[in-house]
Amino acid sequence: MRKETAILIGLSSYKQKEGVVKEYMDELEFLALTSGAVSKKRFIQKLHPAHPSTFVGKGKINEIKEYVKTHDIDIAIFDDDLTPSQIRNIEKILECKILDRSNLILDIFATRARTAHAKTQVELAQYQYLLPRLTRMWTHLERQKGGIGMRGPGETQIETDRRIIGQKISKLKEKLLKIDKQKSAQRNNRGALVRVALVGYTNTGKSSLMTLLSKSEVFVENKLFATLDTTVRKVVIKDIPFLLSDTVGFIRKLPHQLVESFKSTLDEIREADILVHVIDISSSTFEDQITIVNETLLEISKTQKAMILVFNKIDKLEKNKINELNETWMAKLNNKSLFISVLKKTNISELKKELYKIVSKIHKKRFPFNSNIYN
Repeated sequence: MRKETAILIGLSSYKQKEGVVKEYMDELEFLALTSGAVSKKRFIQKLHPAHPSTFVGKGKINEIKEYVKTHDIDIAIFDDDLTPSQIRNIEKILECKILDRSNLILDIFATRARTAHAKTQVELAQYQYLLPRLTRMWTHLERQKGGIGMRGPGETQIETDRRIIGQKISKLKEKLLKIDKQKSAQRNNRGALVRVALVGYTNTGKSSLMTLLSKSEVFVENKLFATLDTTVRKVVIKDIPFLLSDTVGFIRKLPHQLVESFKSTLDEIREADILVHVIDISSSTFEDQITIVNETLLEISKTQKAMILVFNKIDKLEKNKINELNETWMAKLNNKSLFISVLKKTNISELKKELYKIVSKIHKKRFPFNSNIYN
């Protein structure tokens, strides 16, 4: 089966470093690859803010149009969200499928969803994304027969579609409430065991770390959003048991609809006693990724939790940089910071020691009658 070909389009401000823009476009290409598209070329324009009609300027959109026509491109993917009028204008010029970042991420989530819970969440997010963009679906009527005589039926159909989608959104929310109650009951049945949640940017190695710590197979793939449903495993370190959960990875500009609909999945984060924030230290934008994760965590859970910062993939760093890690700002944070490689199993014993120290403290308060364990 032939894969769809895509071009990637992004903007950079005059203050942004070239390396940062490249990393952003690499991420967009990874998203396109995860969705099944083959990226053929990148178009980046220094422009802030985006052009209100065509996202990029007139000269750039004509350059893109020529490339799309010459190379028979199927999809133009934009690294930001587009307005309905921008989508309409760009479609008319490029004459190919137009996807913005949110639409692409929603499409990936739809293909990754396996359980009824994840499928319902994604469907809800898709309808919430679609609702304000309904008007562009009726532009073909204007092109075919002009605006006169078609305005009434067009508007009537849009209002009908809005009502149908509104009803679907209400039903999906009701369905999610029922599933959430079942999930909540499942969590309550786990008892008072200490809960540890792995959090972090997508594709930082959370699922691989989960496999290593729990000694059980967890789905791992080198693609974005490999994990949608929360996986929970029981882990025992030195006779102290705790529950370890792997959660969906965060990403730059994560669509608001997804954050809203996946809040129930992220209850594991809200109810966790300890968060293990896994960071890909080999990424040139890992500091930005830390900020994005922290901001999303704040949106999900307002309470401060014990946190261990785990800087993964040190095997990808040069040896001299590895030796300097303990002198960096990361090592001097109030939070406990650890530098590991899940792939090479480097410093995993140190992580286990730190987990044991924090987990046992909470466990001792909850189960004081088991105090002989700590002797």
